[in-house]
Amino acid sequence: MSREKKTVMYADEKNDDFFGKKIKKDRIGADYKYIRRGALWRASGFVLYRIVATPLVFLMGKCLYHVRIKNRRVLKKLRGTGFFMYGNHTQKMMDAYTPSLCAFPRRTYIVTGPEAVSIPGVRQIVPMLGAIPVPDGVKALASFRDALKTRIHERAAVAIYPEAHIWPWYTGVRPFGDSSFDLPAEIGAPCVAFVTTFRQRRIFKKRHPYLTVTLSDPIYPDQSLPRAERRADLRDRVYRFMVDTTSSPDNYEYIKYEKSA
Repeated sequence: MSREKKTVMYADEKNDDFFGKKIKKDRIGADYKYIRRGALWRASGFVLYRIVATPLVFLMGKCLYHVRIKNRRVLKKLRGTGFFMYGNHTQKMMDAYTPSLCAFPRRTYIVTGPEAVSIPGVRQIVPMLGAIPVPDGVKALASFRDALKTRIHERAAVAIYPEAHIWPWYTGVRPFGDSSFDLPAEIGAPCVAFVTTFRQRRIFKKRHPYLTVTLSDPIYPDQSLPRAERRADLRDRVYRFMVDTTSSPDNYEYIKYEKSA
């Protein structure tokens, strides 16, 4: 039996958000500690990330979403270096875990909004799991950028959702600028796009679809270009891959998005 698609109306592709919850954001100022070296913090982070979260993420991806990862072998080309990952923002829960599934066993960090580290009771846990919140102002920007550089130098993966806002089950790619590509353009770090598309279930078709994640080949900054052009070029190549991948006729539309008049 076919299902009637839910329709969501939107007004602004760049700024509308359909996460569904409003969380009071903590201020991420110049005093925020992005890198913590204490032995207890590091040990707790290791236990949470490797022993608790990683097995749960694999089970959830396998059992609830039947995640398939395409072209994962390309990450073998990046064994000796850290890299940035850029994905489409379509999942309230799995977007926090998909980069780790793709990059496993490499340590993965995710650039988040301040709300991710503002929830009472888990403010300390979320950074241990890899959240790197975007700062509120320019005073904290240097520390934020230094933290990203440190993780890249540690040969980790740093994931970014350049669309910024969540549109659940959206089958397209929303416009985004090139500001999040400035750091890889500056330090010459490679980028990998990861794009989530959807497969309709064979049974229980009214329930949410399954996920397919497709990775691009490594995308390197063009060092022959000035920095601003290098940044824009990185953005354009990542964006084209995302659009090409989501445009597949196999990408199942579970929720229909329509622009309001």
